[in-house]
Amino acid sequence: MPVLARRQFRRMRGGAQAHLMEGDDGHFYVVKFTDNPQHRRVLVNEWVASMLLDYLDIAHPEVRVIEISAEFLAANPDVSIQMGSSRRAVTPGWHFGSRFPGNPITQAVYDILPDALIKKIVNPDDFLAVLAFDKWAGNSDSRQAIFFRARIGEWVPGAANPLQVGFVAQMMDHGFLFDGPNWAFHDSPLFGLFFRPQVYARVRGVGDFAPWLERIESVPAELMDRILRQTPETWLPGDDRDALEKLLEGLMRRRKRVPDLVAECTTGRANPFPAWT
Repeated sequence: MPVLARRQFRRMRGGAQAHLMEGDDGHFYVVKFTDNPQHRRVLVNEWVASMLLDYLDIAHPEVRVIEISAEFLAANPDVSIQMGSSRRAVTPGWHFGSRFPGNPITQAVYDILPDALIKKIVNPDDFLAVLAFDKWAGNSDSRQAIFFRARIGEWVPGAANPLQVGFVAQMMDHGFLFDGPNWAFHDSPLFGLFFRPQVYARVRGVGDFAPWLERIESVPAELMDRILRQTPETWLPGDDRDALEKLLEGLMRRRKRVPDLVAECTTGRANPFPAWT
């Protein structure tokens, strides 16, 4: 069942013009609207990404369908799309929500950390995992992540010191998988890379990505069928359901190419893997 938007909190940065809202389940969500300036399909991309990342066991925010009613919009006129000097109303209905890790009043969340703290992230392997994923899914944007301090055991399954407090990374903002609204695969050595090369310091070759390359290659067709069934109908008007099915078929065909796509990162204008041999 969708989560009902209960309270508007603030407008977020970024081209999708998302808003942070509280849902009726007591959690906060970064909500992208079907009317967003980047295109309705970026919601589908986010939804598909969440199901694939779940399967690959890569850290990312939980996602929900957020229902925004006409009554909520009437009571919260700031929930709108800014178009130059004018505003456009948001359409009532189902939108995409990415769960904020806690209460935004008390939980600090960062999209940039100093170099000294980058080295203290408790789940650094997720940056290798998500690079393999981004290459597979044709992410035409750079890798985005958020960071927050928390008890490790609450966010990292099987942590050796679950009561220890540290910085956790979550991979977010997947709207430009599949080249965004184009639903195509365009590959480049620079695509999908996180802008801080420290996270790749230990990479010496494709073998360091082996656990996730193996998971990607073994993704079952049943997962793609489930994604197609569970994507909200209202996000797939016209022929978009057929287009999504073809896109997912193309994704399955790309699985064996991922090792080569990862290796091609070393051919860009700057090698992100300084220890690569």
